[in-house]
Parts: sequence; C-alpha cells; structure tokens
Amino acid sequence: MTLDEATSRLADAGIENPRAEARLLLAHVLGISRDETLIAQPTPGQRQSFAKLVARRAGHEPFAYITGRKEFWSLEFAVGPGVLVPRPDTETLIEEALRVVPDRNAPLKIADLGTGSGALLIAALTEFPNASGLGFESAPQAFAYAAANAARLIGPRAQVRQADWNSAQGPFDLVFCNPPYIASAQIESLMPEVAAFEPRTALDGGPDGLAAYRNLAELLPGLLAPGGHALLEIGAGQAQSMASLFFDLEMLRLAPDLSGTPRCVILRKA
Repeated sequence: MTLDEATSRLADAGIENPRAEARLLLAHVLGISRDETLIAQPTPGQRQSFAKLVARRAGHEPFAYITGRKEFWSLEFAVGPGVLVPRPDTETLIEEALRVVPDRNAPLKIADLGTGSGALLIAALTEFPNASGLGFESAPQAFAYAAANAARLIGPRAQVRQADWNSAQGPFDLVFCNPPYIASAQIESLMPEVAAFEPRTALDGGPDGLAAYRNLAELLPGLLAPGGHALLEIGAGQAQSMASLFFDLEMLRLAPDLSGTPRCVILRKA
C-alpha cells in the first residue's frame, strides 16, 4: 500500500486528517520520523505491515492502540486495549497540582484512584521528585500497563496496586482521579474510537454520570491529610453538581481546560 492509497482509505472511512495519520502510521512501521516518510522506500513486507495498520485505523481503532503508545505531559506511555487513552485535557489536573503545591521538593504522598495507564500518577511524580505515589486500578489489563509504565518511567517511588480505589488508605497529600463520568445513555453516541474500543468501565458514570463522584465524596475526607488536596476531572455540564456533592471538603475552584470547559475540581481538606 502506498501513502496515497492509505490516505484515500482513511478519508473514505471518515478519519480526520487522513494524510497526517497515514504518514504517522508509515513512520511507525518504518521506525523513522514523519518528515522522512515522503522519501521513504518501504520494502514489500513493510508495505504489507503498513496496509494492516491502515485497515485497523480505517475501522476506527484508536491510533494509540495501534502504535501502542500515547504522549502525556511530554512522557510516552504504553497503552493498548483495556486501558483508557490519556487525553490532553487531563493535563489540567497536573497543572493545578503545581498551583496548589508550589514547593516542588515537598515529600508528598500521592494517590491516583483508577490510575488507568498511570498517566496522572507518573506525571505528578516527575514534577515532585521527593514524592512517592500509589495508584489503584482494578481492571487487569489497565493495571498491567500502569505497572509497566511506572516501573519504566519512575521506578520504586511509584507503586500500583490491582485493587478497587475503595481499598485505599490514607493519609495522602494529593489525590488524583479521572473517574468514569459519561452518562450511560450517552456512551453509544461518542466517537466510535471511544464507544467501540475503550473500556466501558472507565467511561460509564451511571445514569447521570455522577455515580463515581458520589463514591468519592464519601471516600476522600478519610483519604486526605489535613490541608491535603484532591484534583478530580469532570465532564462538560457537571461543574454545578460538585459543590453539593463534596460538602465535607472545601471546593477551591473549577479549572478550565484549553477549550475553556471546566475540567478539574480542586478540593481541600481543612
């Protein structure tokens, strides 16, 4: 398969930026940069491998699953089926953590509830070199990715447990969580890359999308150290519900993502 043929195949499948994605897939197969794809001369075997990847992408399999990696906070995470693909919007939680804890050398204890690929936990630990962290992930496939990413990118300062977040025991100075927050009835209307491929348990927030937050509202007061902070990702339209749910904690603010949508609620234990 040629680059032009791949571009046409992806365009017909409704993939946005088909030329760019075709070049990235070819670069992945050849182990070169995207710029070099325009002058590359793939072997017949490489063309066959390229065609297989293009077919997977034309079927709307997430690009990150095909390449096996995704960048988050300038770090490269291994990802694949069974783990939620890290999103740029989630970096808002790391940005806000750096605001509430300006001392980068603080010996923090950090928890990441439902850690997925380990993105939040690992990104936070890169910013706080004297901190240690614990991630909780009950899904076996996601746990395997998180544990491997933690070992590769951080080492012993990051530990991941295959356990439900309700088993967590504090106190923690920082708690991160990107919970499932899509209303059950809305999942099938999401883009096919998400609805058909990413783990439903990481998406489905119950009938109103708030089930996980109700659980967290009961859990967090006992997990946080005095003066500790929790940073939770929220979905569009959920900001007004946060104050009534987390009445046992001080809600400092709602932080927007790059598009201006409220994306992170910052809570503090008095």
